[in-house]
Amino acid sequence: MLARRPSILVMPLLAAVLEVVVATLAQYATDPLGGIGQGLIGILIQLIYGFAFGVAIIQANDAWRGHRASFDDAWEEGRRKAAGIMLAAIGFSLTIYVAGLVGSLLGGGGIGSLVLSAFAWCFLIYTIPAAAIGGLPGSLALSGSIRAARANVPAALVLAFLAFVLWKLLPSYVLLYATPLGPTGALLAFAGFRALVIAYLAFPFAKAYDDLAFRGLW
Repeated sequence: MLARRPSILVMPLLAAVLEVVVATLAQYATDPLGGIGQGLIGILIQLIYGFAFGVAIIQANDAWRGHRASFDDAWEEGRRKAAGIMLAAIGFSLTIYVAGLVGSLLGGGGIGSLVLSAFAWCFLIYTIPAAAIGGLPGSLALSGSIRAARANVPAALVLAFLAFVLWKLLPSYVLLYATPLGPTGALLAFAGFRALVIAYLAFPFAKAYDDLAFRGLW
């Protein structure tokens, strides 16, 4: 599907370029201050990727439905839903962070944090699709994702595991093995791989969520 619709890579690649630019500029802006502001930079990068993922999901959903699935149409729809998609991205990241924080307070040598973070990750896995193709506002996308995950828990678990491996785990290895390319080269390889991951994941995310929505979930 991705090979037949390479234009889905446009927004993820643009997000990757922006990540490289923002991360490079952040070094000059935050390093003299001892790293102050890195958290805000991280949030900005998450918003960039969240919006890119939303647009890619919209286009992938059109492709699954047999429509023309053009980038222009996906961009226009994504632009209209931009606020909801980015609020959903913030809500997702913030909830995962809070879950991990609460878990760490429960003790267990980090096990509690890991368990609660994984639990939140699985049940919020549909947050961006709920905002992008479900049309839910950012605040409702979280509860919409929970309802979708509960409707088919095995599918949510598989999708969450796939997303964790491709988005969280493998890019770190890409960054590690790309270190001989230098800081900028390694960052480019890292961001480029994440762009490819976003474009690929858009298809299973769109298909899984759309199948649930057609069951009258809402």
